[in-house]
Amino acid sequence: MAGGILVIGSLNCDYVATVPRMPAPGETITGDHLEIHPGGKGANQAVAAGRMADASVEVHMLGCVGRDAAGALLLDSVRRAGVETAGIRELDDAPTGSALIWVTDSGQNSIVVIPGANALLSPDDIRAQEALYWKTRVALLQLETPLDTVGAALELGRQRRLITILDPAPAQPLPYEILQHVDLLTPNETEAALLLRETPRALTIDDAYSMGQRLLDLGPRSVIVKLGAEGAVFLNRLQRFHEPGFAVRAVDTTAAGDTFNGALAAAIAEGMDIQPAVRFACAAAALSVTRRGAQPSVPSREDTDALLRANPAS
Repeated sequence: MAGGILVIGSLNCDYVATVPRMPAPGETITGDHLEIHPGGKGANQAVAAGRMADASVEVHMLGCVGRDAAGALLLDSVRRAGVETAGIRELDDAPTGSALIWVTDSGQNSIVVIPGANALLSPDDIRAQEALYWKTRVALLQLETPLDTVGAALELGRQRRLITILDPAPAQPLPYEILQHVDLLTPNETEAALLLRETPRALTIDDAYSMGQRLLDLGPRSVIVKLGAEGAVFLNRLQRFHEPGFAVRAVDTTAAGDTFNGALAAAIAEGMDIQPAVRFACAAAALSVTRRGAQPSVPSREDTDALLRANPAS
């Protein structure tokens, strides 16, 4: 049985400047060009869920933007993906969140994130939109909004018996009081290590299972460790499996993890069992890395289904 998706999280405007090299302190250099893209982990995942979900699934987003041109750009982007935006507040007293990104000709980058309106998403905003929870089967969250707000949203999700998914990015140690309300924790390799206060490293499949088991001990009911080109591993107290990745030519990995999470939420909301849902999410993420940008790289449902048909599960 299908149900709705509620994405709670950040909306950022990405300003990407291509430069020949990074400037030294106090130095002014001339860049090559500037691109402006809608981004933010919450908005990226909402766009992915909107593009991936079938017509039986409504996707709503809850967040904050400024009443400015960047906010209008973000609202337009998520709406064009089929996402309902009544839960996104437009603020007069804070600018839309932004990310200032310098990319050199050699591919190095430096990023400054300014939370702006995202920092003002509060537990009161969650409670004010409680009616959205009654339309929802899956609640999807990240960590680019205040942690007490994330905690309040997860707790309400558990009270309403939703399936709660937390993408723990940007990574930080999380208390049991938050993780106990998480049905499905979805870190990548780096985030999994940082949650466990370990040094990040490339993981084998066996490493991912071991790390996932230790993450289960922190409170979530299930864990997916995202392994990039190697796919993902899933485990809970009763089940575990590795879902392989798809062979594609990667040109830009931006928002691949966000695409995975949005597609995963769509599959679960439609009633897929967990293993085909993870395979569906791996396929969507694989397609996203063949295209440049964050939200522009999110594939359609049709393209994702076509990749799955061309690569039947063994």
